[in-house]
Amino acid sequence: MHYVGLDVHARRSSLCILDSCGRPVKRLEVRGPWPKLLAQVAAQVPRPFAVCFEASCGYGYLHERLSALAGRVAVAHPGRLRLIFRSKRKHDRADAEKLATLLYLDQVPGVHVPAAGVRAWRGLVELRRKLVGRRTAVKAQLRALLRSAGACDAPAGKALWSKRGLKWLAAVALSAEADALRRDLLLEELGQAEARLARVTAELDKRAAAHPGVALLRTIPGVGPRTAEAFVAYVDDVRRFARTRQVGCYLGLVPCQDSSAGRDRLGHITGDGPATVRMLLCEAAWQAVRRSPSMRAFFERVTHGEPGRKKIALVAAAHKLARAMAAMLRTGEAWREQEQEQEQEQEQEPA
Repeated sequence: MHYVGLDVHARRSSLCILDSCGRPVKRLEVRGPWPKLLAQVAAQVPRPFAVCFEASCGYGYLHERLSALAGRVAVAHPGRLRLIFRSKRKHDRADAEKLATLLYLDQVPGVHVPAAGVRAWRGLVELRRKLVGRRTAVKAQLRALLRSAGACDAPAGKALWSKRGLKWLAAVALSAEADALRRDLLLEELGQAEARLARVTAELDKRAAAHPGVALLRTIPGVGPRTAEAFVAYVDDVRRFARTRQVGCYLGLVPCQDSSAGRDRLGHITGDGPATVRMLLCEAAWQAVRRSPSMRAFFERVTHGEPGRKKIALVAAAHKLARAMAAMLRTGEAWREQEQEQEQEQEQEPA
């Protein structure tokens, strides 16, 4: 068995091959796109071999192509690699050798590689988030334009974005010609953003309807289709987590911990994992606190009646929600409010 480390870039890659005893036998520099790299791997690496590379943009495509050539393909976690190798001597050839060495030692900090359909689903989730953000930015610019032009009679709140409000906005008289041009261009961009958002949402609805896990998670009070589909898409196979609490670590909802000599210090949340899912879970937690008695009781227990602890309690509620969602996907059971209330009572009972 040979062990191959790849330091992959868009137009240039480095390759290091170790033999069965862990000794370097060949190093290659490949200039060109990934198809040329794959051709060099197929031609230069002795069989059988295992290969390791660092996760980056497009790692799923590379994993699929290398799986057809190698007996084993390991994708390394970039953040954990930096913790393992904190060296001032860093270049492509050295990185390729380090990856090959970790593969030989069977110490690769691996990442989950979802299927192509799941990766496409995640891409749509992220695209929708960016489109919503762009739409919000355009609306804010239109509001600022009206305020700077002194249009105090503009409809308040969401009424400005209704059909009647947009018609009024397009016809409102602006003193400066440049302001009128800005208004017209922003309205045009808003219409395009709405149309694109509708197309993406329709495709997401189609994918969500075909996945039973999304309908299952929507039984939770406050969890809508966007939160459920994002959670299902990013968690993918919930069985890859040994325990449900590991899902909270994956989503970055657990606090940083510094424990030494009997002292345990907890800081802000780690913020690891997909930020989109974390944001949607926090939004869903607000709704769950309002609609679910058990989540409301949990929220109040964490706040201790202190207004300054509301944000901490919200993140804790989002963490609890994520663990409940993972457990539901694992067991296939829907949300049951009575059992959640019983768990709350058991947690409050003194030991």
